[in-house]
Amino acid sequence: MDSKPPLPPFTVETATQKVRMAEDAWNSRDPSRVVLVYTPDTRWRNRAEFPVGRDEVQAFLERKWNKEQDYRLIKELWTTAGDRIGVRFAYEWHDHHGQWFRSYGNENWRFNEHGLMTHRYASINDLKISPEERRFDWPLGRRPDDHPGLSELGL
Repeated sequence: MDSKPPLPPFTVETATQKVRMAEDAWNSRDPSRVVLVYTPDTRWRNRAEFPVGRDEVQAFLERKWNKEQDYRLIKELWTTAGDRIGVRFAYEWHDHHGQWFRSYGNENWRFNEHGLMTHRYASINDLKISPEERRFDWPLGRRPDDHPGLSELGL
């Protein structure tokens, strides 16, 4: 089985690294890349969807990023213990009609000994915003290191 360091048990430092790696992967908006950090039998809860396994997760991500245009995400470590990480996040996107949203949420993650995520439970709320209210304005892709995080943005 492939290994995806850092591996549990996590420290605050290694959990923070894992969170940034996840943010970077999701900001690639490449479902085939993103699914490789999950176990083949990963179990998710995302809003009202419950994908199981990499194939269902990849199909979910393809639908997600087809709907959520110009997606930009920031994740922040909330807590960690052993093989688990708690994350808070926000992302901005617009729909096919040009309406912008900021989506806020929390995720609970659990990892196996190889550093692959076995479980992801996400709770997410969407807020309509105007284009002038956007705060995630970097070019599509990885958030630049000098771009403020959630706490610095007051989110």
